[in-house]
Amino acid sequence: MATTGELFSAAVIMREYSYCVYSRFSVGAAIEAVNDDGDRRVFTGCNVENSSFGGTICAERTAAVKAVSAGYTTFLAAAVSGGIAGEEEKSDTFPCGICLQFMAEFAAPDMRIILKSGTYRFDELFPNKFSL
Repeated sequence: MATTGELFSAAVIMREYSYCVYSRFSVGAAIEAVNDDGDRRVFTGCNVENSSFGGTICAERTAAVKAVSAGYTTFLAAAVSGGIAGEEEKSDTFPCGICLQFMAEFAAPDMRIILKSGTYRFDELFPNKFSL
């Protein structure tokens, strides 16, 4: 199991790969997930902007898609780090609503969200997910 510090460090590192030429706001994410065999793995991602702004993908969804496409569909924890590109993170960068809804599809009941200032339970940040 990845520690809180390890996951957050992975998110910080991923900011370096962010493609944020429009907003200059780099975000990195790391998701610890488990597959049906019980194997745990950490998946990372960064935000990738696009001149067609709707085509932009957030760091959390980049990491989530990598996890799901590898067969890891239960998310145990997600760490997020963000800020002005090239600068140290000054305050928490919370996942946006789209990312929270996306992760809700795969969130374990006790999933954690790890930010610069500390850790939250997923359901504290997103208590009323949409589901069919």
